Amino acid sequence: MPGVFNALVAKMAERARFEAIYLSGAALSAASGLPDVGLLSMSEFIEQARFITAASSLPLLVDADTGFGGPLNVERVIKELARAGAAGIQLEDQQWPKRCGHLSGKSLISTEDMEQKIRAAARARLDPNFVIVARTDARGVEGFEAALERARSYLAAGADLIFPEALESRDEFASFRREVEAPLLANMTEFGRSPLLSVGELDRLGYRIALFPVTAQRAALKAAGCALDEISRSGSQKEILDSMQTRADLYDLLGYEGYEARDRAYFGGSYDEP
Repeated sequence: MPGVFNALVAKMAERARFEAIYLSGAALSAASGLPDVGLLSMSEFIEQARFITAASSLPLLVDADTGFGGPLNVERVIKELARAGAAGIQLEDQQWPKRCGHLSGKSLISTEDMEQKIRAAARARLDPNFVIVARTDARGVEGFEAALERARSYLAAGADLIFPEALESRDEFASFRREVEAPLLANMTEFGRSPLLSVGELDRLGYRIALFPVTAQRAALKAAGCALDEISRSGSQKEILDSMQTRADLYDLLGYEGYEARDRAYFGGSYDEP
């Protein structure tokens, strides 16, 4: 499941034949010029989810951080995300304001408080297929055994899938799978605490989802920085044309010809519905 940070990247993920996509709070914050410390509002998440689901038919899992408040806030975000076309939500057990899951200095809400949020989410969904992912950051705060206990409690409260954040070795991924009887998500974010295991390795370990939340954004930002450096250095982009998406490729991805054809039809031309 790749992270998509805007609607155009969602289109690219669909063309690359992924089965589902993810809207990361960290990526959305970074695209807004902000760190991942809970500064964006629920409305900003909903708006981006709506753009993405309008552009792509792939199921979208939305990282809703801590749920933007207590159980009643979680109720509302569930309903708003469903209206925006999302297929599921991820909630985490950090205290607000949250921090990146692979950094130190995190603190957690109580297990009971997180259970309340999960129960609220489960009761608020109108579609039983709307997926509730419970993320626990306990591994880096309270230890591995605490992460297991929290995972079991969250499942009992109504979570469909468990996301153990920041496991620190392949053995920990394997142990977590042996101890928790539920669909599991593995976060393969770069430059963090977890080893970068392949989709094949995670499948053999029994994980259902391999998440790549910020990979595309990191690659895109590196490319953008290189392009800007080249223009600053040489005064031209001619030497890096081969590394760019062409106008034709962009228009193809956007379905530009279809828009043109419909526009002409509105002015009296002909248009054949595909």
